[in-house]
Amino acid sequence: MSVLVLGGAGYIGSHTVDRLVEAGKDVVVVDSLVTGHLAAVRKEAKFYQGDLADKDFMRKVFTENPDIDAVIHFAAFSLVAESMKDPLKYFDNNTAGMVKLLEVMNEFDIKYIVFSSTAATYGIPEKMPIYEDDPQLPINPYGESKLMMEKIMRWADEAYGIKFVALRYFNVAGAKPDGSIGEDHHPETHLLPIVLQVAMGEREKLQIFGDDYNTPDGTNVRDYVHPFDLADAHILAVDYLRNGNESSAFNLGSSTGFSNLEIVKAAREVTGKEIPAEIATRRGGDPDTLIAASEKARKVLGWKPEFDDIHKIIETAWKWHTTHPQGYND
Repeated sequence: MSVLVLGGAGYIGSHTVDRLVEAGKDVVVVDSLVTGHLAAVRKEAKFYQGDLADKDFMRKVFTENPDIDAVIHFAAFSLVAESMKDPLKYFDNNTAGMVKLLEVMNEFDIKYIVFSSTAATYGIPEKMPIYEDDPQLPINPYGESKLMMEKIMRWADEAYGIKFVALRYFNVAGAKPDGSIGEDHHPETHLLPIVLQVAMGEREKLQIFGDDYNTPDGTNVRDYVHPFDLADAHILAVDYLRNGNESSAFNLGSSTGFSNLEIVKAAREVTGKEIPAEIATRRGGDPDTLIAASEKARKVLGWKPEFDDIHKIIETAWKWHTTHPQGYND
């Protein structure tokens, strides 16, 4: 059987395609290339450029690849700040796109979907770490769009028997250790790539948005997970569904929190660079702390993260950025 990876030219999607190909799996990739990079996709995968919301296009993909039995869905807009400014863009692309995808999946009797959800569905949690059954009260349209997608899948399961796994993950950082694929966003908004751009001299200094959060050093605390560890969880989730298990949700994270200042300190240690940083005003929609309780994924899926040290994660990102200073345009 084949796996269809939606958004497979993106950051996490390309790492998942890489892992699937390495495991000898048949992989079909769909990506609009609006934010993805064709150069990130393994040549062994069959690639289609298009939008998952285009039902005729998706019918073509499923018709030409009748052995697809499972979908891994990464294709969504994911910038919190942008979602605050343009929420309808997120509800149109993310949420409405899910409806159209499930309609075509149902037409072709494809019963398994693994969905890239997010810790942003929890909003501002009442306690740490966050468990899967904790309240989901998003504070930004990005998180709201993903929560709506989870709910839509739940009703699609009830009505059509389409089984799903929602993987709610936390901050993703790092790259393939050999430096061949990595994170390349334009504009870049994620902390670690920006920190490393400062280390490389591409930016004059780092801005840390807020130092008055309810955390030990006043800066946001986040749980970081490597894209290969996320990829492995998605592959395990496909196997979980193929084995006849019920729909479920899992948190994916290291279960360890690092503040923005701690990330900068670790990056200075890995790179040996000064990395100037200054405090700026808060951004809208940022919770103080997000740390995952990921025992369920470890126990039920058998997930065993390899990259459980923040210095190791930063080292892989540093290898990518120093060998690809212009990203995939090098």
